[in-house]
Amino acid sequence: MRRWLVDAALVVGAGGVTVYRVAVATVAPADRPPDEWAYVLSVAMAVALLARRRWPGTVMAAVGGLFLLYHVLEYPGGAPAVPLWVALYSVAVATRRRAGLVLAGILLGFDAYSRMVINQVGLLDATLDSSTVVFVSMLLLGEVVRGRRTRLALLAADRERVAALRVTEERIRIARELHDVTAHTLAVVNVQAGVAAEVLDDDPAQARAALENVRRAAREALNELRAAVGTIRDGSRPAESADDRTGGDRTGGADDRIRDDRAGGDRTGCDRTEVEPPGPTLDRLPALAASTGAVVVYEGERRPLSRAVELTAYRIVQEAVANALRHAEAQRIDVRLGFRPDGLSLLVSDDGRGATGPPGNGLRGMTERAVGLGGWLRVGPADGGGFQVRGWLPG
Repeated sequence: MRRWLVDAALVVGAGGVTVYRVAVATVAPADRPPDEWAYVLSVAMAVALLARRRWPGTVMAAVGGLFLLYHVLEYPGGAPAVPLWVALYSVAVATRRRAGLVLAGILLGFDAYSRMVINQVGLLDATLDSSTVVFVSMLLLGEVVRGRRTRLALLAADRERVAALRVTEERIRIARELHDVTAHTLAVVNVQAGVAAEVLDDDPAQARAALENVRRAAREALNELRAAVGTIRDGSRPAESADDRTGGDRTGGADDRIRDDRAGGDRTGCDRTEVEPPGPTLDRLPALAASTGAVVVYEGERRPLSRAVELTAYRIVQEAVANALRHAEAQRIDVRLGFRPDGLSLLVSDDGRGATGPPGNGLRGMTERAVGLGGWLRVGPADGGGFQVRGWLPG
C-alpha cells in the first residue's frame, strides 16, 4: 500500500511539473504552440509511471514513445522530459532490466540524432550535452541504487545464513547433551540396579548404596535435562556462578535453587542444596567412577583447565564409559587423563567385546566435541582386546 502511495505521489508530481514546463516552454518559430493534445501526451507519460515497478521495460517503451511523438508533432522540445527521467531510473534500478536498457539506449540514440539533425551540429557538440547528460545521469543513479539494494540483500541473506548455522549448531549441541545424559544415566541405573538385585538379601547395606547411586544419577540427569529443555524453550543458558568461574565448589548454588523455584519446586524429593549445576567438569569424575566401577588414573601434575575443555573431557569419558557398559559388556574400564603442558590427553579402554557395527551417534558426538575445540579423537579395538577411545584436547 505504501508503494502505491509513493507511486501516486510521484505521478502527480511528475505530471504537474511536466504540464507546467509545457505551459511555460519557449515556442520557437518552427515549433507548434502547445494545445490540448500536448497536455494529454504529457499527462499520459506521467500516468504510465504507475506501472514502473512491475513492468519497467514496458513503461520505458510507452513513455519513450510518447516523448518521441510529442517531438514529432513539433511541440516545444524538452518540456515533457521529467517522466522520461523517472522511466530511465526505473529501468536501471529494476531486477530484470535487459529489455528496458536496450529500449533506453535506442531512445537516447534517437534523441541525440534528432537534435543533431535539427540543430545541424555534430555528435560531440556542446549543445547536446545538457539533455544527454541528464538522461545518462538518471541511468547511473538507478544503477547505484540497484547496487546498494543488492549489497543490502546479500548482507541480509548472510545474516540469515549465520543465524541458521547458529541454530543448527545449538540444536546439535543440545542433541549431544541429551544423548550423553540419557546414555550415561541408563548405564549407571542398569549397573547399580543389577548390583542391588544381586546383594539385596546378603548385603542390604551394599544394595542400599547401589540404589543411592541410582538416585544420584537420576537427580543429575533431571537437572541437566531441565537445563537443556530450558534452552530449547526460551534460548536461555544456565548462568555460571562465581565458584564456577574461579574453579571452586561446583556442587550447587543459588542458580540451581532459583531454577528449581521457577519450575515449581523440587518434585523429586531430593534436597535442593545437593543439586549439581549443568555443565559438569572433571571434578565429577570420581562420582562417575564410583557409580560405574571405572578406574580413573591421572598422569602429570593436575592443573585447572578451561570450562569448555573440562566439560568436553567429561562428556567424552562419560559417553565412552556408558558405551562400554551398555554395548561392550565390559568387566573393567580404565580411564587415563594426562595433563600435558599443551593440553589434556584422554584414554578410555575396556576389556569388552568391542564395536559390533558402524559408529553411532555417541561416537560421532565425541568426535565432534573434540574437533570443535581443536583437538582429535580416535576410537577402535585395543591391541590386547577390548575397545579404546583415545583423544587430545588443547588447553
